[in-house]
Amino acid sequence: MKRHDNKLTLIALTGLFAALTFVLTSFIRVPTIKGYVHIGDAAVFLAGSLLPLPYAAAAGAIGASLADAVSGYFIWVPATFIIKALTAAAFSSKGSRIVRRRNILAIIPAIVLCVVGYGFYSGAAIYGNIAAGFADAAANAVQSITSAVIYVLLGEALDRSGIVKHLHLRVNDTSEQLH
Repeated sequence: MKRHDNKLTLIALTGLFAALTFVLTSFIRVPTIKGYVHIGDAAVFLAGSLLPLPYAAAAGAIGASLADAVSGYFIWVPATFIIKALTAAAFSSKGSRIVRRRNILAIIPAIVLCVVGYGFYSGAAIYGNIAAGFADAAANAVQSITSAVIYVLLGEALDRSGIVKHLHLRVNDTSEQLH
């Protein structure tokens, strides 16, 4: 496959994961006092496990930020963009499986990024009080943990399907060429 074709494939997969993140964030959610809890992080985790870093970060940042903007939560867009890009970066696409030790362990910093990132952002940018920003920490933790469970279940299913090996060859070949 030519380098141009591989790059196009990566761009298409990035768009697909951004759309999946958007849908899982926008349409499968539970309202909370300050916003909502969703399962869109599962798509961010999957993107991080399948795509090279810049593409995974873009998919998570764009899909989740777009969901915030479309849902009327514009104030969260800057934090979401950064937090979801960093969340995707915690995972690795280098391997023959999605669900493996490295990516299971990546769930821990993903949860910390969500809870601490949104806590500091809302405390500093919205409430002017860091402690007040962590009032929704439990909801953010539940969101990340629920997404982690869905990620593991979907990842195991994708690993069993064999699609990962097919995508993995193309993605990893391209990531080496692009860097």
